[in-house]
Amino acid sequence: MSVSVVDYGLGNLGSVANMFKRIGTDVRLISTPEAVAESDRVLLPGVGAFDHGMSRLTETGLAAALRDFGATGKPLMGICLGMQLLLDASDEGDLPGLGLIPGDTRRFEAAPGLRVPHMGWNSIRTLRDDPLISGVETASRFYFVHSYQVVPARSDDTLAVTDYGGEFTSIMRSGSIMGAQFHPEKSHAFGMTLLRNFAAL
Repeated sequence: MSVSVVDYGLGNLGSVANMFKRIGTDVRLISTPEAVAESDRVLLPGVGAFDHGMSRLTETGLAAALRDFGATGKPLMGICLGMQLLLDASDEGDLPGLGLIPGDTRRFEAAPGLRVPHMGWNSIRTLRDDPLISGVETASRFYFVHSYQVVPARSDDTLAVTDYGGEFTSIMRSGSIMGAQFHPEKSHAFGMTLLRNFAAL
């Protein structure tokens, strides 16, 4: 099992790498298109704004490399901002996303008692069985920090939802492309299970 974590200047790289090491997975940080192409499976982390993330990926040639990698059928997963970058666009910015899963990202609607960003621990509700979420039961709790929610164009691409003023997609998958809106590296045993499943795909 080997996982390549994309280093494009955004994301909790050390925490992500340490979590993979704890579950016995060979992990390396990569920052070039060539390294992406040579990988067995790729994890795209990310924190911050959508356009900043896409600008960094485009400037370094990583955006094109990730699109090419996505077409190979090898596992590719985005977490937090990385999940949002997999889609076509975001309300947060003007740049196009990677376009690997049809859909977009929209800001949470303001509502009485609903704080934005959505921050802290929250549970998921799984919608169907999938190897990515094997052993991740409904009511498993994960750590979230985000102001925008992913809206896949195809409902079948949603693996799990979370309730925050209404249900939103918290885990998605389309073929070999997948994403998690929360931070698995901060989510203790539940996050460890998800990353272990990804490393085994």
